[in-house]
Amino acid sequence: MSQPYSQSRALWAIIKASYRAIFAQPTSIVFSLLFPIIFIMIFGAFGNGGGTSYKVSFEPGTDTTGQFYSGLKKNPALVINKFADSVVMNDELEKGRLTAVIGLKEFKDSLGQPNAIVSTRTTSASDNTFGGFMQMLQFSKMQFEKETSGNKAEPVVITKPQRSEGRKYRQIDFVLPGQLGFSILFSTLFGIAFTFFMLRDQLVLKRFYASPVKRLHILMGIGMSRLFFQLVNVFVLILFGYFFLNFTLQHGAITVIELLLLTIIMLFLLMGVGLIFSSIAKTDASIPLFINLFGFPQMLLSGTFFPITVFPDWLQTVCKVLPLTQFNDGIRKISFEGLHIWDTWREIGILGIWILVIYMILVRVIKWG
Repeated sequence: MSQPYSQSRALWAIIKASYRAIFAQPTSIVFSLLFPIIFIMIFGAFGNGGGTSYKVSFEPGTDTTGQFYSGLKKNPALVINKFADSVVMNDELEKGRLTAVIGLKEFKDSLGQPNAIVSTRTTSASDNTFGGFMQMLQFSKMQFEKETSGNKAEPVVITKPQRSEGRKYRQIDFVLPGQLGFSILFSTLFGIAFTFFMLRDQLVLKRFYASPVKRLHILMGIGMSRLFFQLVNVFVLILFGYFFLNFTLQHGAITVIELLLLTIIMLFLLMGVGLIFSSIAKTDASIPLFINLFGFPQMLLSGTFFPITVFPDWLQTVCKVLPLTQFNDGIRKISFEGLHIWDTWREIGILGIWILVIYMILVRVIKWG
């Protein structure tokens, strides 16, 4: 005698099969679990020892043994830079790399209470951060007065800031380099990875490989057109920013050429990454997963939309080794600070290490059919 058909067992079987199908697709796990964890860690760092920080220095001869100086030194929002040469310090201030230079004189009054006179120097290049710095300085003053005199006197006097003209800073000088990096990161990776994968999947590369054409020429032929297209896009964006949004190009046409040279280095790096992803992907549906795993953390951690100084020190260390951070920093140094491309040797050196590692991996994993 046959048993009656069980609808509940059928329902349970469908549930189990669907559940297994979910875990058979790694993209669903990554987008539903891994990416939210990454975002939570990154944005959670804003309030965990992070926040805006201000790079400052002290005038030569400042007494570093006083109580008010000690309080400023312990302030996590202040990054104190020391310079052996005041000329270098003033140059950093003019370029906007320092928010302010602080002059500090501490002494004790007739009652033996600690007193301090605080002066500040800044330039127009630091207009975007100086207001927040002064608020922080006023807060430090109130804390010091409360701890030393119980609010019964005013032992700290902050004099009127001295502001001179530096290199005029505009928000576009931060935004446009970040958008250039964001644009070429994703458009190059998607373009190279999908183009190479489709040629491999349709056996076009295999036929190329069987021909007398050298493999290097095959790769160059595939990549050069894509890279040239991206280079034209960067050129148009730079000109648009300059003519319509007052983007700073310190040395005019020379700066544009140097920005394009740095972009070529970054595009060469990204081409290698795209070729790796197209080679290890088993289906075209998995390519976006690899690209997002590589691209999204960099988009958030490389100074694309906000400075990396908002993160705690340990996370800033991670940020500084990412290739997009080096590209963004290099673009800003060349365009706004007026440095030449050979002055960005540190950024180019780190990008060079990335290129070496990426193409060593590519040689091992590349597939032609």
